[in-house]
Amino acid sequence: MTRVLVETHYLPSLEFFCAIQNAEEIQVEACEHFVKQSYRNHTFINAANGTEKLTVPLTAKGNRVVMKDVKIDHSQNWKNNQWRTLESAYRKSPFYEHYAGDLNKILYSPNTYLLDLNIQLLSLCLNWLHWRKELTVTQSYQGGANDFLDLRNVLLSKKSYSTREFYRPVGYTQVFGNTFVENLSLIDLVFCKGPEAGNILHNSSLNL
Repeated sequence: MTRVLVETHYLPSLEFFCAIQNAEEIQVEACEHFVKQSYRNHTFINAANGTEKLTVPLTAKGNRVVMKDVKIDHSQNWKNNQWRTLESAYRKSPFYEHYAGDLNKILYSPNTYLLDLNIQLLSLCLNWLHWRKELTVTQSYQGGANDFLDLRNVLLSKKSYSTREFYRPVGYTQVFGNTFVENLSLIDLVFCKGPEAGNILHNSSLNL
């Protein structure tokens, strides 16, 4: 496999990276309709009180809005709220100081559209992992993906990763709790394990 086609995710999960790790090119579908309650605008982290959902608020929440036209609702104080949550969850993690600055810069950048924010964050995550992949965005809806592995609407937040064959949990030391929390956003792994993150993803992948 050299190319995958996938919908955009906000600060993607470990399963996402296991699914794409062998691809040389990642094409993000920009011309689909937005789907509510999906990974497109939310992710999960490990916090003091357990798993916490982070959501990017949107101005239009219907299912008939084209993804590239979905706008972030900046009337809400979501950036400050999320950053306080992230600081509280990870400031004591071993690699927080090393990676937090880059993440902060993108989260506070003046992005109007969700897709632009997600692409910047995905590019950052790939750089953290030292994965050299071509990252492109569709210019029209791809009705068929004959020369791509089509992962659109495969990695669904409403269904457990265990129903798919991309990710098997490999535990690592997290900031909170004695029980390992599986398949969180990549930022949990990076803040906790730093440069070891790529090897842990490799060992977590069923897609070899």
